[in-house]
Amino acid sequence: MGSALITHSRPKRPHPRSTAWRRPRLNAVTVDVDWPDPELLTGDRLVLEPLRADHAEEMAVVLDDPGLHTYIGGVPGTLDELRDRYARQVAGPSAGKPERWLNWIVRRRDDERAIGYVQATITGEAGGPSAEVAWVIGTGDQGRGYAGEAASTAIGWLRAQGVQTFVAHVHPEHLASIAVARRVGLHATDRVVDGEIRWEG
Repeated sequence: MGSALITHSRPKRPHPRSTAWRRPRLNAVTVDVDWPDPELLTGDRLVLEPLRADHAEEMAVVLDDPGLHTYIGGVPGTLDELRDRYARQVAGPSAGKPERWLNWIVRRRDDERAIGYVQATITGEAGGPSAEVAWVIGTGDQGRGYAGEAASTAIGWLRAQGVQTFVAHVHPEHLASIAVARRVGLHATDRVVDGEIRWEG
């Protein structure tokens, strides 16, 4: 999510691992996760639509910008790669893996145009469910508060489902994403993973 302020946290390994889109690491002891499917969510200006494999065509346009990878590395994937990635995300982790993947496409309410996505990986932990979240807004729609609204909408729903802890990993020079992390109530820790600061809330 141009080379200056990109509005996203680093998306972790999205099933399976790729260099550009990665899902959260599991650092805590986990248990089986029984979790509802993602729902259609609405904010003031945005709609979060549960991911489908056929979203790849319109999202390929949104994500086809090398500047989105300034802080996460890699390059934009091809349409075929995105189709494959989304199909695997929708299918979810392998049977018995103690996590749940939730993915939403972010749309503007006024014109229904896709502008980015939000991800959450749910794990069951001793203190209750935990979610690692990531957000990406396309370059042309940055600077309008969309990332903060999208992340807040998803986190609000997750909290209502019983999530106890939220985590994100953000590059220390990624000022726009730091602002989003703060907006959704996360606080920087002194833990650094792969050059990124772990934020918790």
